[in-house]
Amino acid sequence: MLKGFKDFLMRGNVVDLAVAVVIGAAFGTIVTAFTSNIINPLVALFGGNNVEGFAYQILDSNEKTKMDFGALITAVINFAIVAAVVYFVFVLPMNKIKERRKKGEEPGPSEPTDVELLKEIRDLLAAQQNGQPQVQGTDVRNPKV
Repeated sequence: MLKGFKDFLMRGNVVDLAVAVVIGAAFGTIVTAFTSNIINPLVALFGGNNVEGFAYQILDSNEKTKMDFGALITAVINFAIVAAVVYFVFVLPMNKIKERRKKGEEPGPSEPTDVELLKEIRDLLAAQQNGQPQVQGTDVRNPKV
């Protein structure tokens, strides 16, 4: 039971996933700081002189009726940046590595089957019985040589 658990933990996918989560969380704070301090002020410029930027207060007497479109735009920009970085830093290189591994696993020239070998032996025996000289370079194990 413990050996199976150890094999599970030592598998590359689990370690890669743990590293991706830690790096993703750290990168998320960088993206949040970027959008809060750089993008939000730019979005607020388009909101006019209102300090709230793209926010709209439905009822002035109730603070909970504020719709903050700037925060939505910021969240979308956050998502786009994080998704792009995850794709170009993690997904794309991993796909390239998988393609290279698949190329290395492709079978080379196939070995002759038993039936092909038997046919080759039959043809060689028939040629010898008929007095024909054996073809030079013919190898029973590899008829393509």
